[in-house]
Amino acid sequence: MIQTKNNLKPQDVVILLKIIALGDKSWFHHTIAKELGISQSEVSQSLNRSKYAGLIDGERKKVNKLAFTEFLLHGVSYVFPQQPGAMVRGIATAHSAAPLNKIIVATEKYVWPYAKGSDRGQAVEPLYSSVVEATKKDTELYELLTLVDAIRVGKIREKELAKKELEKRILDA
Repeated sequence: MIQTKNNLKPQDVVILLKIIALGDKSWFHHTIAKELGISQSEVSQSLNRSKYAGLIDGERKKVNKLAFTEFLLHGVSYVFPQQPGAMVRGIATAHSAAPLNKIIVATEKYVWPYAKGSDRGQAVEPLYSSVVEATKKDTELYELLTLVDAIRVGKIREKELAKKELEKRILDA
């Protein structure tokens, strides 16, 4: 029998990135839930999965930055792969958004589908459906998620630049 209750889900990455984006600010399950548009019970279950995977400490408060960075750099593109889709209106992501859009000039644009978005590009499904709304209020989380998307959908150059920037932002924080 295959056990699946402890397998990571995409929202686990989003929640851990949100904790990192908060830095030294104190947080509670209900505040994370509200800011991300995820139920409080799902946040709790997510933190349990992350604890099981060794990505957060036993108290479920402090991200194991080394392990989480290792997972993002080498595993996220295999566990949560994404292929760019049809041209849609949305919010820029991957190399089309900050911080990589300051370094990379590309003809193709990637966006999270969003009817009120101001960009047009190939659709990239966000890690979790509430990400677009959540990132409107949190620039740090937005940039972390766009870097993760660059690893998920980018070519070699984009992936390498995103990996270096993620390492710097997570491990040096």
